[in-house]
Amino acid sequence: MDDSLVPGAWVRHPDRPDWGLGQVQSAIRNRITVNFEHAGKVLIDSDVISLSVVDPDEI
Repeated sequence: MDDSLVPGAWVRHPDRPDWGLGQVQSAIRNRITVNFEHAGKVLIDSDVISLSVVDPDEI
C-alpha cells in the first residue's frame, strides 16, 4: 500500500477521471475506501488500482 493513502488524502482514479476528486475515508491494508465527487463511496483494491494522490495545494 502507498503510505500516502491515509484518511483525508485527496486522490484521483487513473481510469475514471469522470469520478472527479476523491477523499480517502479509510485505508486498511490494500482496501482503500474513497468518497468521490461524482461516484460516491467506492472500495478500491490498491493491489489492482494505483490511485493518484493530489497535492492539497492544487485543489
